[in-house]
Amino acid sequence: MQEKLEGIVINVIKYNEKHNIARIYTDKMGMLSFLVRQGTTHAARMRNAMFMPLSLIEFVARLQPSRDIGTLHDVRRTSMLQSIYSDPMKNAISMFLSELLSHTIHEQEQNMVLYSYIKSCILRLEQERGSVANFHICFLYRLGQFIGIQPDIDSYHEGYWFNMNEGIFTQSPYPGMKSLPPAQAQVLPLLSRMTFDNMHHFKFNRDQRNEMLESILTYYRIHHSTLGTLRSPEVLKQLFV
Repeated sequence: MQEKLEGIVINVIKYNEKHNIARIYTDKMGMLSFLVRQGTTHAARMRNAMFMPLSLIEFVARLQPSRDIGTLHDVRRTSMLQSIYSDPMKNAISMFLSELLSHTIHEQEQNMVLYSYIKSCILRLEQERGSVANFHICFLYRLGQFIGIQPDIDSYHEGYWFNMNEGIFTQSPYPGMKSLPPAQAQVLPLLSRMTFDNMHHFKFNRDQRNEMLESILTYYRIHHSTLGTLRSPEVLKQLFV
């Protein structure tokens, strides 16, 4: 079966001496894996450049029901990303997004709402000319609504705890469940109002931002057992003051 697809390169891993495997989140078929030929020629280097993390591409996929890995050809970029790879802060964020998405998205089915969200965020990161210090926090919090784990902000009251297992605010912590104390829980309603348009107005110091990042990742791990330990957040924690 051949299918013309649009996709977001999530990551690339070494397969053997001649091929890598690219995991691509596609517009029509969800997450798919493809063999990508390696090489040292100029043409091979140009081809490899199209498979950088978060690259936006379109291609013709050849898929076989009996195989988990497909092949692809007629690959071309749909958008040129430059600042994401040249700006150290944007590049660190792109590595975080790539690692996060590789652990949280596994479905091989169409989800255009999620696909459009991720694509729009990549383009926004590329085009952003102001501070990106809060970009990963905004992306991470808002991703929750697309994967079904958005906190129930309507249940918030001042002084309440946030029950991470249930995704709701409670007057006191539930025994045996992971909860954020009121001092940390009160940040979630604030984050629910953050957008990529107004994120520059949210002033956090390094410790506050790192605490938020760890809290949200802990919440994700409770609801996504495949998330595990990520390496990229440690880089982000050192970058933004």
